[in-house]
Amino acid sequence: MRKETEAVHVGVDKDEAYNSVTTPIYMSSSFRFEAVGELPRFHYTRAGNPTRAALEESLAALENGKYAWVTGTGMAAITAVAFLLKSGDHILAPQDIYGGTYRLFQNIMPRFDLSVSFVDMRDLEAVRRARREQTALIWIETPSNPLLRVTDIRGVVQIAAEMGALTAADNTFLSPYFQQPLDLGVDLAVHSTTKYLNGHSDVVGGALITGREDLSAKLGLIVPGLGLSGSPFDSWLVLRGVKTLAARMEAHQKNAFAVARFLEGHERVRRVYFPGLESHPGHELALTQQSGFGGVVSFDLDLDAVSAEKFFANLRYFALAESLGGVESLAAQPWTMSHKTMPPSAREACGLTPGTVRLSVGIEHPDDLLEDLERALGA
Repeated sequence: MRKETEAVHVGVDKDEAYNSVTTPIYMSSSFRFEAVGELPRFHYTRAGNPTRAALEESLAALENGKYAWVTGTGMAAITAVAFLLKSGDHILAPQDIYGGTYRLFQNIMPRFDLSVSFVDMRDLEAVRRARREQTALIWIETPSNPLLRVTDIRGVVQIAAEMGALTAADNTFLSPYFQQPLDLGVDLAVHSTTKYLNGHSDVVGGALITGREDLSAKLGLIVPGLGLSGSPFDSWLVLRGVKTLAARMEAHQKNAFAVARFLEGHERVRRVYFPGLESHPGHELALTQQSGFGGVVSFDLDLDAVSAEKFFANLRYFALAESLGGVESLAAQPWTMSHKTMPPSAREACGLTPGTVRLSVGIEHPDDLLEDLERALGA
Protein backbone atom coordinates (compact mmCIF):
# COMPACT_ATOMS: atom_id res chain seq x y z
CA MET A 1 0.00 0.00 0.00
CA ARG A 2 1.02 3.58 -0.57
CA LYS A 3 1.24 5.89 2.45
CA GLU A 4 -2.14 7.51 1.82
CA THR A 5 -3.81 4.09 1.85
CA GLU A 6 -1.82 2.78 4.81
CA ALA A 7 -2.85 5.80 6.88
CA VAL A 8 -6.53 5.04 6.29
CA HIS A 9 -6.55 1.24 6.54
CA VAL A 10 -3.74 -0.19 8.70
CA GLY A 11 -4.74 -0.83 12.31
CA VAL A 12 -8.41 -0.18 11.63
CA ASP A 13 -10.30 -3.41 10.85
CA LYS A 14 -10.28 -4.84 14.38
CA ASP A 15 -13.95 -5.32 15.27
CA GLU A 16 -14.77 -8.99 14.71
CA ALA A 17 -18.02 -8.76 16.70
CA TYR A 18 -19.82 -6.05 14.72
CA ASN A 19 -17.51 -5.20 11.79
CA SER A 20 -17.33 -1.48 12.57
CA VAL A 21 -15.34 0.54 10.05
CA THR A 22 -13.52 2.40 12.84
CA THR A 23 -11.31 0.89 15.51
CA PRO A 24 -13.11 0.37 18.85
CA ILE A 25 -11.85 2.06 22.03
CA TYR A 26 -11.08 -0.59 24.64
CA MET A 27 -11.26 1.45 27.82
CA SER A 28 -10.90 -1.56 30.12
CA SER A 29 -7.96 -1.53 32.54
CA SER A 30 -8.03 -5.34 32.84
CA PHE A 31 -8.85 -8.35 30.67
CA ARG A 32 -10.03 -11.80 31.74
CA PHE A 33 -7.71 -14.81 31.84
CA GLU A 34 -9.21 -17.98 30.41
CA ALA A 35 -7.50 -20.02 33.10
CA VAL A 36 -4.78 -19.79 35.72
CA GLY A 37 -1.36 -19.63 34.10
CA GLU A 38 -2.70 -18.93 30.58
CA LEU A 39 -1.51 -15.41 29.85
CA PRO A 40 -3.69 -13.72 27.20
CA ARG A 41 -2.26 -11.24 24.71
CA PHE A 42 -3.95 -8.42 26.60
CA HIS A 43 -4.27 -8.69 30.35
CA TYR A 44 -3.58 -5.20 31.80
CA THR A 45 -3.71 -1.98 29.78
CA ARG A 46 -0.37 -0.60 30.98
CA ALA A 47 1.26 -3.69 29.42
CA GLY A 48 -0.95 -3.90 26.34
CA ASN A 49 -4.27 -2.66 25.00
CA PRO A 50 -6.08 -3.51 21.72
CA THR A 51 -6.64 0.13 20.75
CA ARG A 52 -3.05 1.09 21.44
CA ALA A 53 -1.87 -2.00 19.59
CA ALA A 54 -3.91 -0.92 16.56
CA LEU A 55 -2.16 2.47 16.55
CA GLU A 56 1.21 0.77 16.95
CA GLU A 57 0.46 -1.40 13.92
CA SER A 58 -0.46 1.70 11.93
CA LEU A 59 2.66 3.67 12.89
CA ALA A 60 4.99 0.73 12.27
CA ALA A 61 3.60 0.43 8.75
CA LEU A 62 3.88 4.17 8.05
CA GLU A 63 7.52 4.26 9.20
CA ASN A 64 8.39 1.05 7.32
CA GLY A 65 9.27 -0.60 10.62
CA LYS A 66 8.22 -3.83 12.29
CA TYR A 67 7.62 -2.83 15.90
CA ALA A 68 6.11 0.24 17.56
CA TRP A 69 5.54 1.37 21.12
CA VAL A 70 3.07 4.15 21.90
CA THR A 71 3.72 6.34 24.93
CA GLY A 72 1.76 8.89 26.92
CA THR A 73 3.80 11.89 25.68
CA GLY A 74 6.57 12.64 23.23
CA MET A 75 8.96 13.17 26.13
CA ALA A 76 7.99 9.73 27.45
CA ALA A 77 9.17 8.25 24.14
CA ILE A 78 12.49 10.12 24.38
CA THR A 79 12.86 8.98 28.00
CA ALA A 80 12.38 5.38 26.89
CA VAL A 81 15.26 5.79 24.42
CA ALA A 82 17.49 7.18 27.18
CA PHE A 83 16.72 4.14 29.33
CA LEU A 84 18.13 1.88 26.62
CA LEU A 85 21.53 3.16 27.78
CA LYS A 86 23.59 2.15 30.80
CA SER A 87 25.51 4.04 33.44
CA GLY A 88 28.63 5.66 31.98
CA ASP A 89 27.31 5.93 28.44
CA HIS A 90 27.65 9.09 26.37
CA ILE A 91 25.08 10.75 24.07
CA LEU A 92 25.80 12.93 21.04
CA ALA A 93 22.96 15.34 20.26
CA PRO A 94 22.39 18.35 17.98
CA GLN A 95 23.29 21.80 19.26
CA ASP A 96 19.92 23.20 18.17
CA ILE A 97 17.70 20.63 19.82
CA TYR A 98 14.14 20.79 21.16
CA GLY A 99 14.20 22.39 24.62
CA GLY A 100 12.50 19.44 26.32
CA THR A 101 15.04 16.99 24.92
CA TYR A 102 17.87 19.30 25.98
CA ARG A 103 16.47 19.43 29.53
CA LEU A 104 16.22 15.62 29.72
CA PHE A 105 19.72 14.97 28.36
CA GLN A 106 21.48 17.85 30.13
CA ASN A 107 19.69 18.19 33.46
CA ILE A 108 18.09 14.83 34.29
CA MET A 109 20.00 11.93 32.74
CA PRO A 110 23.37 12.93 34.29
CA ARG A 111 21.84 11.79 37.59
CA PHE A 112 22.06 8.29 36.12
CA ASP A 113 25.71 8.86 35.10
CA LEU A 114 24.87 9.53 31.46
CA SER A 115 26.76 12.36 29.76
CA VAL A 116 25.88 14.37 26.66
CA SER A 117 27.75 16.51 24.14
CA PHE A 118 25.94 18.96 21.87
CA VAL A 119 27.40 19.43 18.41
CA ASP A 120 26.54 21.11 15.12
CA MET A 121 25.31 17.97 13.42
CA ARG A 122 25.41 19.58 9.98
CA ASP A 123 29.20 19.14 10.23
CA LEU A 124 29.96 15.41 10.07
CA GLU A 125 33.60 15.98 10.96
CA ALA A 126 32.49 17.81 14.10
CA VAL A 127 30.34 14.78 14.95
CA ARG A 128 33.36 12.51 14.52
CA ARG A 129 35.53 14.74 16.71
CA ALA A 130 32.89 14.83 19.45
CA ARG A 131 32.48 11.06 19.76
CA ARG A 132 34.00 9.19 22.66
CA GLU A 133 34.74 5.59 23.45
CA GLN A 134 31.63 5.66 25.64
CA THR A 135 29.33 7.13 22.97
CA ALA A 136 26.34 4.80 22.85
CA LEU A 137 23.65 6.96 21.23
CA ILE A 138 23.63 9.59 18.50
CA TRP A 139 20.40 11.56 18.64
CA ILE A 140 19.24 13.05 15.33
CA GLU A 141 16.67 15.81 14.97
CA THR A 142 16.08 16.79 11.37
CA PRO A 143 14.77 19.25 10.46
CA SER A 144 15.76 20.68 13.82
CA ASN A 145 13.52 22.56 16.23
CA PRO A 146 13.18 25.48 15.68
CA LEU A 147 15.87 26.49 13.15
CA LEU A 148 15.06 23.70 10.68
CA ARG A 149 18.65 22.68 10.10
CA VAL A 150 19.02 19.53 8.03
CA THR A 151 21.23 16.67 9.22
CA ASP A 152 22.75 14.17 6.81
CA ILE A 153 21.03 11.09 8.22
CA ARG A 154 23.02 8.59 6.18
CA GLY A 155 26.28 10.28 7.18
CA VAL A 156 25.47 10.18 10.89
CA VAL A 157 24.34 6.55 10.62
CA GLN A 158 27.73 5.70 9.08
CA ILE A 159 29.58 7.40 11.94
CA ALA A 160 27.45 5.53 14.48
CA ALA A 161 28.10 2.23 12.71
CA GLU A 162 31.86 2.81 12.92
CA MET A 163 31.64 2.89 16.71
CA GLY A 164 28.70 0.55 17.34
CA ALA A 165 26.44 3.33 18.64
CA LEU A 166 22.66 3.40 18.49
CA THR A 167 20.91 6.03 16.34
CA ALA A 168 17.53 7.57 17.05
CA ALA A 169 15.82 10.21 14.89
CA ASP A 170 13.09 12.55 16.02
CA ASN A 171 10.83 12.55 12.96
CA THR A 172 8.10 14.72 14.45
CA PHE A 173 8.49 17.73 12.14
CA LEU A 174 8.03 15.79 8.89
CA SER A 175 5.99 12.75 9.98
CA PRO A 176 6.35 9.41 8.17
CA TYR A 177 4.55 10.95 5.21
CA PHE A 178 7.55 13.11 4.28
CA GLN A 179 10.49 11.19 5.79
CA GLN A 180 11.29 7.60 6.82
CA PRO A 181 14.50 7.54 8.90
CA LEU A 182 14.47 3.73 9.26
CA ASP A 183 14.89 3.42 5.50
CA LEU A 184 18.04 5.57 5.84
CA GLY A 185 19.57 3.21 8.40
CA VAL A 186 18.40 4.74 11.68
CA ASP A 187 17.68 2.27 14.50
CA LEU A 188 14.73 4.12 16.09
CA ALA A 189 12.25 6.65 14.75
CA VAL A 190 10.75 8.80 17.51
CA HIS A 191 7.59 10.92 17.42
CA SER A 192 5.58 13.29 19.45
CA THR A 193 2.21 12.06 18.19
CA THR A 194 0.79 15.26 19.70
CA LYS A 195 1.91 16.99 16.53
CA TYR A 196 1.24 16.02 12.91
CA LEU A 197 0.28 12.39 13.48
CA ASN A 198 -2.71 13.46 15.56
CA GLY A 199 -3.04 16.84 13.90
CA HIS A 200 -5.91 18.32 15.90
CA SER A 201 -4.30 19.72 19.08
CA ASP A 202 -6.50 17.59 21.34
CA VAL A 203 -4.10 14.92 22.63
CA VAL A 204 -0.54 14.45 23.85
CA GLY A 205 1.36 11.29 23.02
CA GLY A 206 4.53 9.74 21.68
CA ALA A 207 5.78 6.75 19.74
CA LEU A 208 8.89 4.69 19.04
CA ILE A 209 9.25 2.62 15.88
CA THR A 210 12.04 0.20 14.99
CA GLY A 211 12.81 -2.67 12.67
CA ARG A 212 15.04 -4.35 15.25
CA GLU A 213 13.56 -7.16 17.32
CA ASP A 214 16.19 -6.75 20.05
CA LEU A 215 15.33 -3.08 20.58
CA SER A 216 11.63 -3.86 20.61
CA ALA A 217 12.20 -6.49 23.29
CA LYS A 218 14.05 -3.97 25.45
CA LEU A 219 11.34 -1.36 24.95
CA GLY A 220 8.82 -4.03 25.90
CA LEU A 221 10.37 -3.93 29.37
CA ILE A 222 11.06 -0.20 29.55
CA VAL A 223 7.77 1.32 28.35
CA PRO A 224 5.35 -0.58 30.63
CA GLY A 225 7.98 -0.93 33.36
CA LEU A 226 8.36 2.84 33.68
CA GLY A 227 4.64 3.43 33.21
CA LEU A 228 5.13 5.29 29.93
CA SER A 229 2.33 3.64 27.95
CA GLY A 230 -0.27 5.74 26.13
CA SER A 231 -3.93 5.57 27.12
CA PRO A 232 -6.56 3.79 24.97
CA PHE A 233 -8.58 6.96 24.30
CA ASP A 234 -5.50 9.02 23.35
CA SER A 235 -4.40 6.18 21.08
CA TRP A 236 -7.80 6.20 19.41
CA LEU A 237 -7.59 9.96 18.86
CA VAL A 238 -4.18 9.63 17.20
CA LEU A 239 -5.38 6.70 15.08
CA ARG A 240 -8.29 8.85 13.94
CA GLY A 241 -5.93 11.71 13.11
CA VAL A 242 -3.55 9.49 11.17
CA LYS A 243 -6.27 8.75 8.62
CA THR A 244 -6.03 12.31 7.28
CA LEU A 245 -2.24 12.60 7.62
CA ALA A 246 -1.51 12.66 3.89
CA ALA A 247 -4.13 15.28 3.06
CA ARG A 248 -3.16 17.45 6.01
CA MET A 249 0.58 17.32 5.32
CA GLU A 250 0.05 18.39 1.72
CA ALA A 251 -2.12 21.30 2.89
CA HIS A 252 0.39 22.29 5.60
CA GLN A 253 3.23 22.22 3.10
CA LYS A 254 1.37 24.26 0.48
CA ASN A 255 0.68 26.99 3.02
CA ALA A 256 4.20 26.81 4.47
CA PHE A 257 5.69 27.50 1.05
CA ALA A 258 3.42 30.53 0.63
CA VAL A 259 4.37 31.85 4.09
CA ALA A 260 8.10 31.22 3.62
CA ARG A 261 8.22 32.98 0.27
CA PHE A 262 6.25 35.92 1.66
CA LEU A 263 8.56 36.26 4.65
CA GLU A 264 11.69 35.90 2.53
CA GLY A 265 10.73 39.03 0.64
CA HIS A 266 9.64 41.13 3.62
CA GLU A 267 11.79 44.08 4.68
CA ARG A 268 11.18 43.50 8.38
CA VAL A 269 12.39 39.89 8.29
CA ARG A 270 16.11 39.26 8.59
CA ARG A 271 16.22 35.55 7.78
CA VAL A 272 13.82 32.72 6.96
CA TYR A 273 14.39 29.09 7.96
CA PHE A 274 12.53 26.65 5.70
CA PRO A 275 14.33 23.83 3.86
CA GLY A 276 11.87 24.04 0.99
CA LEU A 277 13.40 27.35 -0.09
CA GLU A 278 16.32 27.05 -2.51
CA SER A 279 18.13 29.66 -0.41
CA HIS A 280 18.17 27.31 2.60
CA PRO A 281 21.67 25.82 3.05
CA GLY A 282 20.19 22.36 3.65
CA HIS A 283 17.85 22.41 0.66
CA GLU A 284 19.84 20.08 -1.62
CA LEU A 285 20.51 17.60 1.19
CA ALA A 286 16.83 17.63 2.14
CA LEU A 287 15.92 16.63 -1.41
CA THR A 288 17.96 13.43 -0.99
CA GLN A 289 16.28 12.20 2.21
CA GLN A 290 12.85 13.86 2.41
CA SER A 291 9.88 13.68 0.08
CA GLY A 292 8.49 16.98 1.40
CA PHE A 293 9.25 19.89 3.71
CA GLY A 294 6.45 19.99 6.25
CA GLY A 295 4.55 22.90 7.73
CA VAL A 296 6.96 24.63 10.13
CA VAL A 297 8.53 27.92 9.10
CA SER A 298 10.85 29.89 11.39
CA PHE A 299 12.28 33.35 10.87
CA ASP A 300 14.17 36.15 12.58
CA LEU A 301 12.39 39.45 13.04
CA ASP A 302 14.26 42.68 12.40
CA LEU A 303 13.97 43.94 15.95
CA ASP A 304 15.17 47.37 14.86
CA ALA A 305 11.98 47.72 12.81
CA VAL A 306 9.34 45.85 14.82
CA SER A 307 9.20 44.60 18.39
CA ALA A 308 8.50 40.94 19.08
CA GLU A 309 5.80 41.92 21.59
CA LYS A 310 3.88 44.01 19.04
CA PHE A 311 4.28 41.38 16.36
CA PHE A 312 2.72 38.62 18.47
CA ALA A 313 0.05 40.94 19.90
CA ASN A 314 -1.22 41.84 16.43
CA LEU A 315 -1.60 38.31 15.09
CA ARG A 316 -5.19 37.20 14.56
CA TYR A 317 -5.07 33.70 13.08
CA PHE A 318 -1.67 32.62 14.41
CA ALA A 319 -2.31 31.93 18.09
CA LEU A 320 0.56 32.61 20.48
CA ALA A 321 1.00 29.07 21.75
CA GLU A 322 3.48 26.24 22.11
CA SER A 323 3.28 22.98 20.15
CA LEU A 324 2.78 22.54 16.42
CA GLY A 325 1.28 20.26 13.81
CA GLY A 326 -2.39 21.07 14.37
CA VAL A 327 -4.81 22.20 11.69
CA GLU A 328 -4.79 25.70 13.19
CA SER A 329 -1.81 28.05 12.83
CA LEU A 330 0.35 28.79 15.86
CA ALA A 331 3.19 31.24 16.49
CA ALA A 332 5.82 30.89 19.21
CA GLN A 333 8.85 32.72 20.52
CA PRO A 334 11.24 29.83 21.30
CA TRP A 335 13.47 32.11 23.40
CA THR A 336 10.77 32.43 26.08
CA MET A 337 8.67 29.35 25.31
CA SER A 338 9.79 25.98 23.94
CA HIS A 339 13.51 26.59 24.66
CA LYS A 340 13.33 28.65 27.85
CA THR A 341 14.80 25.76 29.88
CA MET A 342 18.08 26.12 27.97
CA PRO A 343 20.48 28.65 29.52
CA PRO A 344 20.86 31.85 27.47
CA SER A 345 24.40 30.85 26.44
CA ALA A 346 23.11 27.58 24.96
CA ARG A 347 20.30 29.36 23.16
CA GLU A 348 22.73 31.85 21.67
CA ALA A 349 25.20 29.11 20.73
CA CYS A 350 22.60 27.30 18.66
CA GLY A 351 21.48 30.48 16.89
CA LEU A 352 18.35 31.52 18.78
CA THR A 353 17.53 35.15 19.56
CA PRO A 354 14.52 36.92 21.10
CA GLY A 355 13.59 37.79 17.54
CA THR A 356 13.32 34.17 16.39
CA VAL A 357 9.73 33.18 15.60
CA ARG A 358 8.51 29.64 14.95
CA LEU A 359 5.33 29.29 12.93
CA SER A 360 3.29 26.13 12.75
CA VAL A 361 1.45 26.86 9.54
CA GLY A 362 -2.07 25.45 9.59
CA ILE A 363 -4.49 24.57 6.84
CA GLU A 364 -6.45 27.84 6.72
CA HIS A 365 -6.68 29.78 3.45
CA PRO A 366 -3.16 31.00 2.66
CA ASP A 367 -4.29 34.53 1.80
CA ASP A 368 -5.73 34.96 5.28
CA LEU A 369 -2.46 33.80 6.83
CA LEU A 370 -0.37 36.15 4.70
CA GLU A 371 -2.66 39.09 5.54
CA ASP A 372 -2.30 38.20 9.22
CA LEU A 373 1.48 38.22 9.03
CA GLU A 374 1.52 41.45 7.01
CA ARG A 375 -0.60 43.17 9.64
CA ALA A 376 1.58 41.95 12.51
CA LEU A 377 4.84 42.85 10.77
CA GLY A 378 3.49 46.31 10.09
CA ALA A 379 2.57 46.93 13.73
